[in-house]
Amino acid sequence: MGVQRANGASLLRALVVVCALCWALSSRCAEGQNSNGQLSVNASPQNARKIPDKMFGIFFEEINHAGAGGLWAELVSNRGFEAGGPNTPSNIDPWLIIGDESSIIVGTDRTSCFERNPVALRMEVLCASKKTNACPSGGVGVYNPGYWGMNIEKGKVYKVSLHIRSSDTVSLTVSLTSSDGLQKLAAHTITGSKKTFAKWTKIEFHLRSNQNNTNSRLQLTTSKSGVVWLDQVSVMPMDTYMGHGFRKDLASMLANLKPQFLKFPGGNYAMGNYLRNAFRWSETVGPWEERPGHFNDAWGYWTDDGLGFFEFLQLAEDLGASPVWVVNDGASLNEEVSTKTIASLVKDVVNGIEFARGGPKTTWGSVRASMGHPESFKLDYVSIGNQECWMLYYRGNYQKFYSAIKSAYPDINIISSCDRPTISPSNPADLYDVHVYTSLTNMFSKTSMFDNTPRGAPKAIVSEYAVTGNDAGKGTLVAALAEAAFLIGLERNSDVVEMASCAPLFVNDNDRRWSPDAIVFNSWQHYGCPNYWMLHFFKESSGATLHPTAIQISNYDQLLASAITWQNAKDRSTYLRIKVVNFGNQAVDLNISIAELPTGIKKSGSKQMVLTSSSPLDENSFQQPEKVVPVLSPMVNVGQQMGASVGPYSLTSFDLLLEPSKHDSI
Repeated sequence: MGVQRANGASLLRALVVVCALCWALSSRCAEGQNSNGQLSVNASPQNARKIPDKMFGIFFEEINHAGAGGLWAELVSNRGFEAGGPNTPSNIDPWLIIGDESSIIVGTDRTSCFERNPVALRMEVLCASKKTNACPSGGVGVYNPGYWGMNIEKGKVYKVSLHIRSSDTVSLTVSLTSSDGLQKLAAHTITGSKKTFAKWTKIEFHLRSNQNNTNSRLQLTTSKSGVVWLDQVSVMPMDTYMGHGFRKDLASMLANLKPQFLKFPGGNYAMGNYLRNAFRWSETVGPWEERPGHFNDAWGYWTDDGLGFFEFLQLAEDLGASPVWVVNDGASLNEEVSTKTIASLVKDVVNGIEFARGGPKTTWGSVRASMGHPESFKLDYVSIGNQECWMLYYRGNYQKFYSAIKSAYPDINIISSCDRPTISPSNPADLYDVHVYTSLTNMFSKTSMFDNTPRGAPKAIVSEYAVTGNDAGKGTLVAALAEAAFLIGLERNSDVVEMASCAPLFVNDNDRRWSPDAIVFNSWQHYGCPNYWMLHFFKESSGATLHPTAIQISNYDQLLASAITWQNAKDRSTYLRIKVVNFGNQAVDLNISIAELPTGIKKSGSKQMVLTSSSPLDENSFQQPEKVVPVLSPMVNVGQQMGASVGPYSLTSFDLLLEPSKHDSI
């Protein structure tokens, strides 16, 4: 994923798009008439083709605080005090001090018990409980506001972990409070003798909140003089998705898409602007306290790497998706490792595959087993780099990675960052990566992007696509429709396109580095943008049967359609789904003709789903999270010859419930 740059041309283009859409809407009102068209579907099994099983999935990048402060449910930001760097004393942001310099001095030093993250917080408390030098009411200490406020819910339980060392006896109150500290939601006091905390000691306990507060903070306070060191302070909700640490509401949004693969940990994030800040898988596994964390210089914030390699593999497993690992191939945005010195990085990637797939007694498989997952993860895809085929050493380095991985794991599918014409027996690949970021009108036209691609291997993974720039706003209906048209083109060309996923997936509304995004959230709210809801029309396409379609309509080229046969896994019912994208300003009355259907259509049980709104520029928001969402309704008068209407600027699916057949048509 690359960095967007606004310029005069993009602003002008945005104005043109807005004017065109406004004209289209007024034109539609003036006409007041529908166009008429013919949609033909050939449902013959002989003319059908199976769509790849993993056709539609999701791509996660640590951008917009998607993971740290988002999908990963940890509430404390900079929990290990490492974000300020190894030189101490350092910045402890976002931690802040309760008290002033007359009562407490707070800084960092390198006294931690953790070798890979040596920085700890040192609190020198100058006041005491005595009247002559009394601490302020409530004590002094530090607090952490989390990621723009912690969402604390009444009755919910939160696991608190921290490490403490002290030169004196300890009486430290750990509490969850309102943002101003005045409202106490839950509290626990840690006490101990000088001997108890003379060495670093881990303390764990649970807090149950007695109130709701969406903008809370964690406080650690004391009224006892002396020096206290703190490190690796964590607050984790006990109620997470499948108990694995993922924020339940956000992970459920992903599960509802039925993704067939999860590509991670990102593009630029995997590379880093500089190699020292690239994602290093081995530093993100093992006990969370021992992970050093790193600065995400591609997107400008610190991550504690609580969401690490293991957690990504676990998330893929929880979602029933195949993991697709993007590895650092020795390149950052500004640096490269030469092919002559790439061997250690190649070995590191092979070790990472062993971590995922190796037995519990292998060197790296044992590390995974110690984390509670003795069974191997099913890692079948590895992507070498992030669209840097143009760099000096990429092809030489790629061949080193390819040879080493195939030698150790011949069944793994290796994805190249180079385009299809560069793939050859001397530069082999199982798949090649394609990124498509463009304007909404150009995205609509890219429905034919793969029409003339030579058939046969290697196939494409379109791992990043989106309507971008001012054309897309923060996620408009019309941008989602353009992307839907593009996906219909991918369905039609799924004999040369194996997989596809949009980007970016998430944005924390407090740190919007990129627009648009599929899912928007803050500490306690979330909503799907129109392009998120558009994906629901395609979530049954993976592994389905694709049927040829044809549209005939005079003087109107804004309609696209596809047809699939799919089976409901819950009740084994079979449906013929016809999807129609109307990217223009005219409503269209369609005469739908279905030929050579092996079985009949039931008189009841068919459904219609429509994604549209009053304006093509409509967006969802926290205030109106369901302004643009699919509307489901039953269908009547269905048959192999039937009439149906599709509104302007809309995505419509007709799910026709089929009669049972002796032969499975999927």
